[in-house]
Amino acid sequence: MTDADTRHTIMAATYEALCEVGYSDLTAQAIADRTDRSKSALFYHYDSREELVAAFIEYLIDGFDGRLEQIDDRPPLEQLTAFVDWFLSGPDDDQVAFHTAFLELRAQAPYNELYREKLRESDDRLREAIETILRNGIESGDFQEHDPETVAALLLATFDGARIRQFTLGRDEYLETVREETAARILADVLAPGVELPAESQVEFPRDERFHDGDAGDRPE
Repeated sequence: MTDADTRHTIMAATYEALCEVGYSDLTAQAIADRTDRSKSALFYHYDSREELVAAFIEYLIDGFDGRLEQIDDRPPLEQLTAFVDWFLSGPDDDQVAFHTAFLELRAQAPYNELYREKLRESDDRLREAIETILRNGIESGDFQEHDPETVAALLLATFDGARIRQFTLGRDEYLETVREETAARILADVLAPGVELPAESQVEFPRDERFHDGDAGDRPE
C-alpha cells in the first residue's frame, strides 16, 4: 500500500469515527477499529491524537481545493450560488453528524494552538475562494464594484452563524430565512442591476467523494 493509500485509509477512518462517536470520544482505538491497522500502527504515522486531527484538517483543505476545481469553469454567479446553497441547505444525516463533531473540534481551538492554526488555514482558504469568485464577478459584469474581502467576511460570518444555530438548535427552517435575507440584504448591493441570485443553484457544490466512495479503507468485515 502506498503512502497516499495509507493516508486516505486513516483519514477516511477518522471521518467515520467523528461522524459516529463525535470528537469527545475520538480515540486512536476508535479510528484503528475502522481500519485493518492496530492502534500502535496508527501512531507510527502520527505521534498523538492532536497531530492526527491536524492532519485531518489539512486533508479536508486538500479536498476542498479539488472540489473547487470541479466548478472552476462555471460563471461567477453560478459559483456564488453553489456556495450559498452548500452552506444554507439542509444536510443529510451523515453531514449533520460530521459538522456537529467538527463544532466540538472548533470549540477546542481557543485552548489548542495547533488546532487553531489549522482551522485558520481552512478559514483562509474558504475566504480566499469566495473573494476570488466575487472579483471574477466584478470582471464579468455580474457583480457591482464592491470590496470582496469585506463581503466574503460578512458572508462567512452569516453562514457560520446559520450553521451553528442549525446544528445546536435543530432548526433547519432557519436556513431558508437566512438564504432569503442573504440575497436581499447582503448580495443586493453586490449583484449588478438586473442580476438576481437564482432561487436554487444551477450547479451543486461538489461533495468530497473521498468520504463517500463506500469504502473507508481496508476495514475488517
